[in-house]
Amino acid sequence: MLEKGAKTMPKTEYVIEPGKQEIMSTTILDAPRELVFKAYTDPKLFAQWWGPRRYEVKIDKFDSRPGGEWRVAHVGADGAEHGFRGVNHDVIAPERICQTFEYLGFPGHVALQTATFEPLGNKTKLVAHIIFETVMDRDGMVASGMQEGADESVERLAELLEGMKSGK
Repeated sequence: MLEKGAKTMPKTEYVIEPGKQEIMSTTILDAPRELVFKAYTDPKLFAQWWGPRRYEVKIDKFDSRPGGEWRVAHVGADGAEHGFRGVNHDVIAPERICQTFEYLGFPGHVALQTATFEPLGNKTKLVAHIIFETVMDRDGMVASGMQEGADESVERLAELLEGMKSGK
């Protein structure tokens, strides 16, 4: 997909091996890691890119410190909400965020996600490693359309970062 100015959108590579409890994704973003990290930890910015475009993002809690809780909802045009929550275990600016992730539509199925932000000159290599409690939980997340939602989030994040770089 191309955006205005004919820039190529980032492509995310996924490693989803049969029988394993994890998903690994890697994306190269055309922005310094400090900006990418800020887009992950500032609730106003996070709400602009996280999730599919068809949802509005409602932030209930967003404490980006170690031990801080977060709770976010995707709100559909019909008013239906899909809630997510977690706790930040490790937040080291601008290098890493380790947090739990739980979809409230299936409570009690908690995953552990670590996002690392690696500098590549003026770009950032974003690696997300998610470990699920069971293979069934991981397979359920994949079957739910997780990749399509994640790809759309990355597109939206790249668009936001372009605006941040140009001061918009």
